[in-house]
Amino acid sequence: MFLKVKTIENIMQQFAPTKLKEDYDNVGLMVGDKEMVVTKILIALDCTMDVIYEAKDKGCNFILTHHPLLFVKPKTITTDSLIGKKIIELIKCGMNVYASHTNLDSAEGGLNDIATEILGYNKYKIIEPVKNMDSDEGYAGLGRLVILDKPIRLLELCENVKKIYGAEFIRYVGHDKDLIRTIAIINGSGEDFFNESIKLGAECIITGDTKYHGACDLSEENIALIDAGHFATEWIPFKIFGEKFKNYLLDNGYENEVIFSQNTFDPYKIK
Repeated sequence: MFLKVKTIENIMQQFAPTKLKEDYDNVGLMVGDKEMVVTKILIALDCTMDVIYEAKDKGCNFILTHHPLLFVKPKTITTDSLIGKKIIELIKCGMNVYASHTNLDSAEGGLNDIATEILGYNKYKIIEPVKNMDSDEGYAGLGRLVILDKPIRLLELCENVKKIYGAEFIRYVGHDKDLIRTIAIINGSGEDFFNESIKLGAECIITGDTKYHGACDLSEENIALIDAGHFATEWIPFKIFGEKFKNYLLDNGYENEVIFSQNTFDPYKIK
């Protein structure tokens, strides 16, 4: 059965409706032709030039990313800018790019749920519910709050997070022997959810991409923090979602090959 770009759009709407996105976000088909027949699909966290070349080399004409290629509307599309180079190369190659970002973070079964479940927690509630979610459509929102049946030492929790996310290192705030019972989990950059997490009783926040002053404030309030990095807290969950997407295609008669990018990596190096 032929898979078209617009078919993938419809499938992604089932997984993560665009109405679940945050107001500042841009999701959906970034570049492409809705009527084009899809060959192979490349899954990547970001649409970098290396990812575009990888898709081209592997015969993929569809790239599914988490982070939007077009986050801020460009004033021009020329080779004078990086975004211009990407868009021109994508069009020249007949490549389609689709992004599912905060809507996929929020959705039931999306990245926040996946991030929480791979850490071993199956009972949780939403930190910030999506405002326009209808009550009969399930649940959606950013961040997950977990209340443990049995408390865990902060150091042990740090070791678990580092292992599960495959992080080269983590940064953390708090005392190693602190007992943690209530945990807030936000994949990617979660600093905007610190205050709400604290209000809900979080004793530890697991996220990425935190800043010095936010960490200082948490330390003063005796709230633990585990920062495993933006990349680690999103790429691992996004790959798991990619497997769900791949299986959905197979179950519905689409035999398109789904490939996970080998050129998706954390831009930071550790010395």
